[in-house]
Amino acid sequence: MSRDGPSESGPGSGSTSESGSNPTQWASSPPQQTPESTLVDRFPVLALAARNLTRTRTRSVLAALGIAIGVIAIASLGMFGSAFQRAQMENIGTIGNDVAVVPGEDLDRNNFTETHLREIQRAAGAAELVAVKRDSREVTYRGETQNRTVYGLADPGSLYDVRQGFIPEQWRDGAVVGSQLAEDEEIRAGEALRVDGQTFRVVAVLEDAGQASIVNPDSAVLLPPDRFDENTYAQVVVLSESTAAANRTAVDIRAAMNGRQQRVEVFEFGRLAEQIDQLFFQLNLFLVGIGAVSLVVAGTSILNVMLMSTVERRGEIGVLRAVGFEKRAVLRILLTEAGILGLIGGTVGVVVSFLIGTGVNSLFLGDPLAFDTLSVFYLAAGFAFGIGSSLVSGAYPAWKAATLDPVQALRGN
Repeated sequence: MSRDGPSESGPGSGSTSESGSNPTQWASSPPQQTPESTLVDRFPVLALAARNLTRTRTRSVLAALGIAIGVIAIASLGMFGSAFQRAQMENIGTIGNDVAVVPGEDLDRNNFTETHLREIQRAAGAAELVAVKRDSREVTYRGETQNRTVYGLADPGSLYDVRQGFIPEQWRDGAVVGSQLAEDEEIRAGEALRVDGQTFRVVAVLEDAGQASIVNPDSAVLLPPDRFDENTYAQVVVLSESTAAANRTAVDIRAAMNGRQQRVEVFEFGRLAEQIDQLFFQLNLFLVGIGAVSLVVAGTSILNVMLMSTVERRGEIGVLRAVGFEKRAVLRILLTEAGILGLIGGTVGVVVSFLIGTGVNSLFLGDPLAFDTLSVFYLAAGFAFGIGSSLVSGAYPAWKAATLDPVQALRGN
C-alpha cells in the first residue's frame, strides 16, 4: 500500500477504544494538508479536545444531555412563568389605572348626588369620571324571570369591550347584557328582554370583564342612566392615564372629600396590580431556581466524566508533559473539552426550550412567537449557565491533570 494514501488508524479515525487508547495519540504529528489538518494546525487545542471527546462518545453524549436538560429546565420554566405573568396581567388589563370611589361611612346618604360628583371631578382634575347607578330588578327572558343587578352607565364602552353588537354613541335606548348572563340564558344581540315590565332590545353583549373589573357586569344588565328614577350614583370610577396618575388622583380625592369625616372610600388598584406583578416575579425566580438545581446535577455529571477521563489518560498526560507540553496547555485541553460539552448541551437546550416556549406562548398568549425581552433573557441565561457550569465542573479535573507528575504518570502511579 502506498505511503501517500490515507491511514485507517490515523488520529480521529475512531478506531481506538474508550479504555485502551494509545498514549502517543495526544502528541501525534499532523496529517497531510487537508481542510481538517489545516483546522488542526490553526486550533490544535480545540482539535485535540474534540478528538478526545469522540473517543468516549457515549459518556460525552450523556454529559452533554445532562447539560441540555438543565438548560431546558431553566429556560423553559422561566419562559413559562413570564408567559403566565403576561397572560394574567393582560386579564387584569388597565385596572391599575383606575380608582373606585364609593360612599364613606360618614356620608349622610348611601349614594352620591350630582353635587358629590362635581366635588369628585374637581379633585380628580382632568381625569375622566364614570358615574355608576345600580339597582336590583326583575329581568324576564323567554318567559323566565330572575332578579338581576342592573347598572346605569352613560358610556359602557369606556370600561368594557363589546363581543357582539355595538353600543350607539348617543345611547338612549336598548339594553347591554353581560357575557355570563348572555351565555347562561343564550341571549344574543337584537333579541328582546323585559326589565321590570319594560321591554328592551339587546343592542350589545359584552366581553368577559373578569374578576379584576371594578364594576363587574358579567351577570348583569346595563341600561342608560335615565332609565333610573333617582338621580343618585352608587359609585364613581376615575380613569387615569397611568398607575402613578391614579395613585395621585386617589390622594387628591381623599384630601378634598375627607376631612374630619370619611365621606368617601377610595380604592387604588394600581398598588394591587404592582403587588401582583411582584408576586409573579418571585414565582419566576422560584421556577428558575428549580431549573438551576437540575443544571447543578448536570454539572456534577460533567465533573465525574472529566475525573474519569483524567484517571484513564494518566499515561497520555505523562507523554504530553514529557514531550514538552506545559501545565497550562494540558489545562486548556481539558477545559476546552468541558466547554465543548457545555456548548453542545447548551445549544440543544436552547433549541428545545425555544420550541417549548412557542407552545407555552400559544397556550397563554395565543401567539407562538410572543417572546418578550424577559423570555429571551431566560434563553440566554440558560445557555450561559450551561457553559459556565461545564467550565466550573471541568476546572478541578483539568487542574488535577495539569499538575500530574510526568514520571509518576508514565509509571501509572
